[in-house]
Amino acid sequence: MKPRNKRLAIIGGLVCAVGAVVALVLNAFQSNLVFFYSPSQIASKEAPSGRTFRVGGLVEKGSVKVEGTKVQFVITDEAKTVPVRFEGILPDLFKEGKGVVAQGQLQGEVFVAREVLAKHDENYMPPEAAEALKRAQHGDPKLAETLAKGGAK
Repeated sequence: MKPRNKRLAIIGGLVCAVGAVVALVLNAFQSNLVFFYSPSQIASKEAPSGRTFRVGGLVEKGSVKVEGTKVQFVITDEAKTVPVRFEGILPDLFKEGKGVVAQGQLQGEVFVAREVLAKHDENYMPPEAAEALKRAQHGDPKLAETLAKGGAK
């Protein structure tokens, strides 16, 4: 093999190796990316089925049902609601009428949460959930469109 062909083969091999590494890194990044959706977006079928994402809003009053470690409740953005199922220990600050963010997957019409996060004081709410509630309260017809562009992180 001529020296020129050896150099081309080495360069080609390096390009392939770098491409493979970049593909693996992007794949790992994509699988760990978790988007936020509001109950209104879930109701309008914008949220993916079978993929992990977050949903946030207020725990609807009178909706919490506890049976041992199995919990069912409803999250609302005051425009739409999403029923949630969770098995595990809820955070101490979890209460009806308070802000919550749940991470899990949509199975049919029910969101099955693997993790539930409650707000840490009366002044804090995740920015995405606060924006969704604010827009829902004002009856913004472009709620889903706006949140899909700027609210999903």
